[in-house]
Amino acid sequence: MRGDIVHCGRARRVAPGDESVLEPFRWWHLLNGRQLFYVTVELTGTRRSAYALDVRSSGKQSGDFGMAYVYLDGRQLLRAELPAEFPVEGGVIDVAYGAAGLKRAHYVTPNGIATPLTPEPRSAVGRRMRFARTHPSASRWIGAVSIVLLLAGVIVNGLQLIEPVLQIPPVVERIGRFESPIHLPVWLNVTLGVLAGIGASERALRLRYNWLLDGLGF
Repeated sequence: MRGDIVHCGRARRVAPGDESVLEPFRWWHLLNGRQLFYVTVELTGTRRSAYALDVRSSGKQSGDFGMAYVYLDGRQLLRAELPAEFPVEGGVIDVAYGAAGLKRAHYVTPNGIATPLTPEPRSAVGRRMRFARTHPSASRWIGAVSIVLLLAGVIVNGLQLIEPVLQIPPVVERIGRFESPIHLPVWLNVTLGVLAGIGASERALRLRYNWLLDGLGF
């Protein structure tokens, strides 16, 4: 029931596009956080539809933040604030954006089969995935380090953040007094927070999102 409500809410976000032409990806879009993806939907016979998903974390207009646009054969078909599920032929394009970057960008069929969209090779996600293909060992090491950084920041800072909450008298009466085993200087806490953000951003470039791991910090 709750899942149906969530899906309906995401569907209601979607509005018709203005039929404008898809802007080509430029190198400076790496700086403003634009992401571009493609998917070709095979239809009956030889028919197929080519969709593009343009995700904006910032842009020329303030309203571009957290917006996504779906293009059909190069023309803007749909637009929505994120997260959103865009109805397209044969399924939906499911996209969500978090504080650290993209959480998902998939084409989902009615029977629940989810296929990742193909990133624009020149985009940040496309470059990270190309690096994973050409340097698989280094990519795995970087992925492991990103998890360590994220966990370190979340656990260390989390223990210190919950300590004041657990000092509230009603809480102390119920579970006893809690004191964090870790007390770090402010500059080190800030550093750990920044490193956790870097780790989360690296995972976002690989569209790796786990509600427990990534959701704790972001």
